[in-house]
Amino acid sequence: MSRRTPDAGRPTAATTTTYAATTTYAVSGMSCGHCRTAVTEAVGALDDVTSVDVDVPGGQVTVTTGGAPDDTAIAAAIDDAGYTLTGRA
Repeated sequence: MSRRTPDAGRPTAATTTTYAATTTYAVSGMSCGHCRTAVTEAVGALDDVTSVDVDVPGGQVTVTTGGAPDDTAIAAAIDDAGYTLTGRA
């Protein structure tokens, strides 16, 4: 005679794996708090972006995304905000 465990035969919850990527970009033209706000808002509005950290004195923008970053979309958002993405830092 075999014994069944209480959960035998019940479906289990699906496991979801979340992938996050953090990428730092070099950005030129930033010089003040307004620059920080403009870049943060522009990049933060992109799909899949979960956080944006702008280092104005260092000329760097660190972007965390829920998957692989879309460098083209990030560069366009930074350009639309009035600054230039010069590459990955």
